[in-house]
Amino acid sequence: MLRRIGITIVVIGGIFLLFKYCDFKKNDDEDIQYNTNLIQQQILNVGKLVVTEGHFSEVITYKNQQKYLLDMLSFEKKALVIVNADVTVAYDLRQMKYEIDEKNKTITIVSIPKEEIKISPDIEFYNVEQSKLNPFTGDDYNKINKSVKANLAKKIEKSSLKTNAQNRLISELSKILILSNSMGWKLQYEGKVIESEKDFGQKIKL
Repeated sequence: MLRRIGITIVVIGGIFLLFKYCDFKKNDDEDIQYNTNLIQQQILNVGKLVVTEGHFSEVITYKNQQKYLLDMLSFEKKALVIVNADVTVAYDLRQMKYEIDEKNKTITIVSIPKEEIKISPDIEFYNVEQSKLNPFTGDDYNKINKSVKANLAKKIEKSSLKTNAQNRLISELSKILILSNSMGWKLQYEGKVIESEKDFGQKIKL
């Protein structure tokens, strides 16, 4: 009789422990799924177009000369060109690629899209001088436009516009870092664990 009671107690205890284990396992899986969904939502929120705007101005003088009769006769055309340009540096974080490792609680940023630089110049001509034998043509305007964009590209490189754009990019990506740290997850990029905004700054090169 006592033996039967003992066996019954053991069986009941085993069933109780089994249910507790299953319940624990279920809660653990639910937590992982909740955390994963939260991370995916944060990445979705970060996944947008980050745009930094700037304005540049410059004045250039355009000259062109046509020569005839063994260079004894020449016709020159020239103009003062004033340029005002709006410039944007953008990161389309909707194109960012990432992986989520639920087992090891790790988020890996696989790739970050390169910056897109858009230059929209407004070109005005003053003091235009030309002749019938050497008038301004569409080819001149194309050359001027190409030269203007090349000069502006150099100015952009020397300005703080790209740095400001990078800082905005890092600020957005750091939202993922803050969330991952708060949940005890790791964030990786290019084989390194990212622990601060400074780490992002060292890894992201313009």
